[in-house]
Amino acid sequence: MKLASFSYQGSDRIGVQLSAGTLVDIAEAEAATFPDEQMLPKTMKALLQAGDAAMTRVAEVLAFARLNPDSVSPIAETAIRWLPPIPDPGKICGVAMNNSASNARKISAPEHPAFFLKPPSCLIGNGEAIKIRSYYGSTHPEPELAVVIGKTMRDVDAKNALEYVIGYTIFNDITGNGMRAEDLFRYWAIYATADDSNETERIEQHLSYAGRYKGTDTFGILGPWLVTRDEVTNPDDLDVHCALDDETIAEDSTRYYNYKVAEILSFINQFHTLHPGDVVSCGTAFKPAAGRKSIHSANFQKIGSSVTVSIDGLGVQRNPIEVEQREIGQWQLK
Repeated sequence: MKLASFSYQGSDRIGVQLSAGTLVDIAEAEAATFPDEQMLPKTMKALLQAGDAAMTRVAEVLAFARLNPDSVSPIAETAIRWLPPIPDPGKICGVAMNNSASNARKISAPEHPAFFLKPPSCLIGNGEAIKIRSYYGSTHPEPELAVVIGKTMRDVDAKNALEYVIGYTIFNDITGNGMRAEDLFRYWAIYATADDSNETERIEQHLSYAGRYKGTDTFGILGPWLVTRDEVTNPDDLDVHCALDDETIAEDSTRYYNYKVAEILSFINQFHTLHPGDVVSCGTAFKPAAGRKSIHSANFQKIGSSVTVSIDGLGVQRNPIEVEQREIGQWQLK
């Protein structure tokens, strides 16, 4: 099934794809199928929290709607405003430097997935504007496969990890390189020595915190669809395409990830409990098409009026880019 959160005729709803180009309000379909017993939640996160029984119910109402088309009112995709499929995830985990194409650039790197958190407040849906302020500096897209968690997950081994996935979606992990550079620290870290905890040593380190360059408003585009796991045969072999104003800037595949989806989930849940509705984005697919510009040269401050991301079986995400020329506000006390 292809599930969606959307706004239509002044109200926010959850829906399921009825046919190509149309979807149906799940609440309306349930009322038609089970007129005396409505049990499905009205938000996507609550639906996922309700578990397998709720998803079975959605499948039943979708089947009824398709067999009885006069029982529901199909809604055209062109008539809705897309919301992120899960507008309010508990957390968004992003995996860093997970594309094998980036390995040659690594001076040193951990032998496990490295991940960061993005706030839910950064999210927008398909078709919504990416709003860039001039003081953000260089900003570019990062097309990624995202996993949506369906069951609470803690200390799950990789071989069982995909059983906790409800489905997959597209994530554009907008990244502000300019802010990353501004927030870079080069400093002496102080550690206790290995031989004597009363003694310390200084080690030079370089780091940049992701709060601004990954978490700024509109820096996370999710959707349009949440595609249930049964429709995705192998998440580790999906083609990914990204275009800026219809010019291809990345043609890649999830098969080039250093770590497979199951490995990523298993590693993260050794540290963070993953809850229904949490989103894990698996890393940037950025291999450039031959002879064309790459995502790293796609600076929204200078080029582009829209960006498009597509992934096999998950749909197409297209968002306009709006750049606002303005100075940063007076944040210092004077």
